[in-house]
Amino acid sequence: MNCVRLRRALGAAALAAGTLAAAATAAVAGEVPNALIVLEADPATPGSDPAAAPPRFALLKDGQVFVGGTSRLDAGRLEKGEAQALRRGADAVRKAAGKAAALSLGGDERHVVRLRLPEDEPREITITGDPAAAPPALQAAAAFLRQLLAFDHPGLAPYVPAGYALAAREGRLAGGCRSWRFPFAIADALAAPRLVAATDAEGWPTGGWPASVCAGDKRYVVTLRPLLPGEQP
Repeated sequence: MNCVRLRRALGAAALAAGTLAAAATAAVAGEVPNALIVLEADPATPGSDPAAAPPRFALLKDGQVFVGGTSRLDAGRLEKGEAQALRRGADAVRKAAGKAAALSLGGDERHVVRLRLPEDEPREITITGDPAAAPPALQAAAAFLRQLLAFDHPGLAPYVPAGYALAAREGRLAGGCRSWRFPFAIADALAAPRLVAATDAEGWPTGGWPASVCAGDKRYVVTLRPLLPGEQP
């Protein structure tokens, strides 16, 4: 293993340890504690469940950054200046949206993302359209959105969460099905998402990829959404 890979592996291990420590901190379900910027976007992968996919991008107050796809998450840590530059980009979106909860960039309105800015007058802004079609007045906001959607950084490394939010609903997927083997009844997961340790999720599809489960005479669609540090199901 070369020095770069070793540094990335050690960084990922440290972030996973931080997740375990943060899991003891109470948090509101569905919120990412200490988040500055969270971007959620449909991965648009055929057969995937967007509701269970990890966020496309998340920046925490301590500089931790997470970049997600359909199921995979990479994590790293930004320098102070890098994080500040992203916060300035978020301010450009705030300015462009004004007091509104939605912002249209023009072009194909089927492109929809949700930007959450929990700090300093918390906002949640639904952004539609194509950043490439943005008019001059929205260029700064569009450039920021393009940056988040294609975010990359040399410090990113694969991230293994300490836990997942397991959700279930009655339904059928093509193909066979798995047996239920989690330490609680599937009825509990039908009522509300349940916290599942990473060790219990081994071998299961995660994020936006659903699993088909047989329990009794019924079939279910089960998803395991990866949780960020301190996040609750």
